[in-house]
Amino acid sequence: MMPDIALVAGAPDAAIADWIAEQLASALAGTEGPVAIALPGGSTPFPILAELVKHPLGWDRVVAYPGDDRLVPEDHPASNSGKLRALLEPVGAQVMALDCDTAPPHFALVWLGMGADGHIASLFPNTDPQADDPALVRRLTPDPLPPEAPFDRITLTIPALLACDAMMFVIRGADKRAVFDGALADAHDLPVARLLAARGDVPVTCFV
Repeated sequence: MMPDIALVAGAPDAAIADWIAEQLASALAGTEGPVAIALPGGSTPFPILAELVKHPLGWDRVVAYPGDDRLVPEDHPASNSGKLRALLEPVGAQVMALDCDTAPPHFALVWLGMGADGHIASLFPNTDPQADDPALVRRLTPDPLPPEAPFDRITLTIPALLACDAMMFVIRGADKRAVFDGALADAHDLPVARLLAARGDVPVTCFV
């Protein structure tokens, strides 16, 4: 097992939301300025986020970025930014869209999902993501395109994802767990393994 990676088994959505709320409360207490977080898309995070927004945090100082997005209008059902706005802006948080010309901030927390192919954000295996990528945001095309979301993407790169105080994953399903465990064991070179190998002293919590 890699050091500084905590595996938490069987946590329900509300418990994961409680954990995130604690992280955000600590970050907000540590500064008078804004606190930035990066959030994933897909089906897993939004029930957790629906629990998270029930917490009485200083939401007006929270700035949320999607870790990646599909290059579609924000009113499209596949837009991560649009769905994040609908959930977070009513409680006072600010949601920022990714832009290749605007550097993302340092994040208090980066929450990542992972595909069964080992991709994180929209860093799919075919994109050959590098830990020393000079760009912080990239536009790219997954190959193969996921049939449920066949769109070009914009994504944070590995250096941008690692510019954080803490990182978390929510990994569900035996196939994904096997890929994540393989990354921890240095058994493959998929994007998630490259990210974890380059994380330095960033603490990682994985809910499985």
